[in-house]
Amino acid sequence: MSHPNRERADRILDAAGELLLRMGYRKVAVDDIARAVGIGKGTVYLHWRNKELLFQALLMRESADLTDELLATIKADPAMILPHRMIPGSFLITHRRPLVMAMLRGNAEMFGSLGDVALKKQQDQLGMRFEEVMLRHGLIRADVPHLNYALHAATLGFYLGDTLSDEFDGIPLQEKANVLAHLIRTAFEPPGEPDPAAVATVAAELSSALEELVSGYRNGIYAHDPANAPG
Repeated sequence: MSHPNRERADRILDAAGELLLRMGYRKVAVDDIARAVGIGKGTVYLHWRNKELLFQALLMRESADLTDELLATIKADPAMILPHRMIPGSFLITHRRPLVMAMLRGNAEMFGSLGDVALKKQQDQLGMRFEEVMLRHGLIRADVPHLNYALHAATLGFYLGDTLSDEFDGIPLQEKANVLAHLIRTAFEPPGEPDPAAVATVAAELSSALEELVSGYRNGIYAHDPANAPG
């Protein structure tokens, strides 16, 4: 069943996001969200039957917007699909979204157990498809053992490093993205220039997969139970 009033649903999500960043997930009550929007608590429950589903919807909306932004960069320049450009590009886009950053950094106080519930299955499927397509078209090295794990581990450090030490706080974000690009290019991509035809083919295929992911997110945002939404 879809929400009866999407404009009101979005206002609820806006308020929930602001309160979540200020107070943390555990401290935010549905009463607080309703008060911030100027509606009754029962009206919030017309949209999501509990607090957990409401915040899952919020994370889906953030992830859909982030993926749309990444898609726009690929459509403007298909070479953005190359790992040493797409991964740092996503890194920069993600850092402009504090809710997604908090989720990726596993802030237990803020998100409780929500981090993987709404997103993990779709993201895992996309990760496997990314690896398969890149390998098939020779845009990523085939001799790296456990490639998906290696890419994930190498990238995750750039998201989590600042939470473990303040030693590198002085490095500008763009320079960190440049370091990430260098690492991905030298460790995971074949030497030489990629075949432009392969780049165009992969960009089209993975753009389609990303569009499917966005569709699934957006269906889930306005469903009473995002976990069971179409897509």
